[in-house]
Amino acid sequence: MFDIVIFLLLLSMLIILYRFLKGPTLSDRVVSFDVMSIMGVSLLVLLALYFQRSLYLDIALVFGLIGFLGATIFGRFIEKGL
Repeated sequence: MFDIVIFLLLLSMLIILYRFLKGPTLSDRVVSFDVMSIMGVSLLVLLALYFQRSLYLDIALVFGLIGFLGATIFGRFIEKGL
C-alpha cells in the first residue's frame, strides 16, 4: 500500500517539477514550488510511517516551515518587490 502511494506521490512531484521549470509566469513557478514543498512534507510523513522512524517527522516539520516561508517570501516579492 505504501509503495503505491509513494510512487504516485513521486510521479506527481515530477509533473509539478516540469511546471516549475517550464512555467510561463513567475506566479506558476511560485505555486508549483509551494505544491512541491507540501508534497515533500507528505512524502517524509509517509516514509516515517513506513520505516517507523520519528526522525523523519522532525525533518518534515522543519521542511514544512521552510517551504511556507519560501512561498511567503516569493509571494511578497511578486506583489511588491524586495
